[in-house]
Amino acid sequence: MELTNDEKELLLNSARQSIAAAFEKSSKPEIDYTAYPVLKQITGAFVTLKINHELRGCIGYVIAQVPLFETVCEAAQAAAFQDPRFNPLSVNEFDKVEIEISVLTPFEPISSYDEIEVGKHGLLLDEGGRAVLLPQVASENNFDRAQFLTALCHKAGLYGEYWKERMLKIKVFTATVFSEKIKEESDG
Repeated sequence: MELTNDEKELLLNSARQSIAAAFEKSSKPEIDYTAYPVLKQITGAFVTLKINHELRGCIGYVIAQVPLFETVCEAAQAAAFQDPRFNPLSVNEFDKVEIEISVLTPFEPISSYDEIEVGKHGLLLDEGGRAVLLPQVASENNFDRAQFLTALCHKAGLYGEYWKERMLKIKVFTATVFSEKIKEESDG
């Protein structure tokens, strides 16, 4: 899905407003879909929160049930307050949070691990546990293909080398990834 810079900025601002709305106990932002029809498309998306380049929360929807705009707003609140790996975001942390959004492409099954392009593809494993790793996980951790597959197995609750025993049911996808940090750097 191609997004303009204005659409990306709108999604980033709306994600931040959604988190603020939870603190303020007010309603999430709304949008006029006639002005932004692409944001009405139903597609998976993840919102990642970081503080000082460290993960602070990440929640998303592999398969969305609502338009992209609403998916991002819901995922932003969930990443801030419902990621089981972290305590809920505090008001004091809110101003320090950097928001990153990943808009997913449709999933494609693979028949060989050689089809995985590390740094380009994200992975979805749906057997013996479900796990998703976004494409940037491999790049940020300097993973090669074997390390990426091992991390996927760990995330699914399997032992790391499980992928070596047989071809697992894995689907690949790409993502349009953008963050406030990138936006700020391009503004300055």
